[in-house]
Amino acid sequence: MRAVIQRVTWARVSVGEETVGAIQSGLLVLVGATDGDDQRDAATLADKVAQLRIFSDEAGRFQHSLLDVHGGALVVSQFTLLADTRRGRRPSFTAAAPPHIAAPLVDCFSQALRDLGVPVQTGRFGAHMAVTLQNDGPVTIMLDTRTPA
Repeated sequence: MRAVIQRVTWARVSVGEETVGAIQSGLLVLVGATDGDDQRDAATLADKVAQLRIFSDEAGRFQHSLLDVHGGALVVSQFTLLADTRRGRRPSFTAAAPPHIAAPLVDCFSQALRDLGVPVQTGRFGAHMAVTLQNDGPVTIMLDTRTPA
């Protein structure tokens, strides 16, 4: 699984005119599942997101995790994180898991975060979503559970 996390002061995701998920201070987590990912990958990624020390202490150093600051997570499924752009001008998404596999893995990831004590809001899988956020820092980090080849 792959995730791009952004530290935010607030974030929300809408489908049409309806806000389907919103958080205050915490992390916006864009997450994509690859073909071959499983529930262990989802749990591993959730643990990394919850425990990654990217919130500043009084000295301005990255010392605190999402759990430490009692922040929320807005999880938005995004298969385009798996785009392969090495050839041509049109991205290939063959590495992305098909929806019937990806949707349960994104749900598993969200539930694993909840099980760790993180308040979680989500987007709507497969929908055209509008994500609005205010970056904090900005701090943006990519995480990947797969070992590079």
